[in-house]
Amino acid sequence: MPRTHPAYPPEYRQQIVELALVGRSPIELAREFEPSEQTIRDWIKQAEIDAGERHDGITTAERQELTRLRRENKQLHLEREILAKAAAWFARETDSIPSRSSSS
Repeated sequence: MPRTHPAYPPEYRQQIVELALVGRSPIELAREFEPSEQTIRDWIKQAEIDAGERHDGITTAERQELTRLRRENKQLHLEREILAKAAAWFARETDSIPSRSSSS
């Protein structure tokens, strides 16, 4: 599903969360600012998780690391697939099958 709005800058999110933490309701903030009430509630929840006040989700740092690791894992799988195809091609070209044990 395509986004209808570009991501909000972290500073903007933080300001909205701070307004909510000093007593303004997400409904009131949604009426005054552009993000929806649910978006604001999600930002507040994530800020509480990041601050260690909640334990029902992963922190922003953990989410960033997970994204990085998934990207790296995808790249490694791709590289492994390319190497396997290259090894098979070289084996066909030289009419030999490489041994499974390597001296490295």
